[in-house]
Formats: sequence, C-alpha cells, structure tokens
Amino acid sequence: MISGRCAACKSQRRKCPPDCIFSPYFPPNDPQRFACVHRIYGCSNVGKMLQQMPVQMRAQAVDTLYMEARWRIEDPVYGCVKLISQLHQNLGDTESELAKVKALIAFHKLQISQVNELHQPNLDASQSNIVEQFQFDYPAQNHYPWFIN
Repeated sequence: MISGRCAACKSQRRKCPPDCIFSPYFPPNDPQRFACVHRIYGCSNVGKMLQQMPVQMRAQAVDTLYMEARWRIEDPVYGCVKLISQLHQNLGDTESELAKVKALIAFHKLQISQVNELHQPNLDASQSNIVEQFQFDYPAQNHYPWFIN
C-alpha cells in the first residue's frame, strides 16, 4: 500500500495536508533526503525557509540544503567546505598544468619557425610562393635524405 504522505510528514508522524510545503521536494519514496535535512536544520526551520522564498527557487534551495546536510553528516568539522577546497585545489592544479602546456607549445612553435628560417634560402617575392608550397615542418626525420630509418 502506497501512502500519500510526503517523507517530511511521515517523519513527523502527521497527516500530510493537500497544501503541504514539503511534499513537492521530499517524496515519500526518498525518506533519507528529508532525514538528512531534518537532522541538520530541523523541520520548522526548513519550513520557514521554504515559505520565505519564491516558489521557483524552492527546488534548488531544497537540493542545496540536502547536499550541505549530507556533507555535514559525513564530515561534521568541514562539511561541504572540504569538497569545495579540494575542487578549488584541483582547478588551480589544472590551470597551472594548462599554462605549462601552452608555454611548451609556444616554445616548440618558436623552435620550428627558427629551423624553417634557417633552411629557407633568401629569395625574392616571386620565388617565395614556390618555396611556401613545398615548405616542411622541420625537424622531421623523413624529410632529411641522409637519415636512414
């Protein structure tokens, strides 16, 4: 038998009114969701918060309360701040690695352009188009005839 009461009303052992503020956000098939929020914030505090905010923002607010409560239960000292700090550290590491890779790419492009300048003879403007058609990316082993693979 499926009960029509939301998880909040089941937890509080009361009848779920038709205009229950909790029922859209705490379905009866997920009682753990309300239990986490209730344990950290309390039923009346959550109800007051939901009543004070616009309807279109309530779902996001309940999701946020649930995530923060879940992290606070898992780590009572740091809560969600621990995860935020880890993600911030990962972001910093990734940005640093990206900057290193970009610098390395720029360095290699400079090296290639310098090698191409060394191997390109001094030609006038009419002959430079012909050379550009056959220009190679040096140093590539298969472009040197004296390399033996």
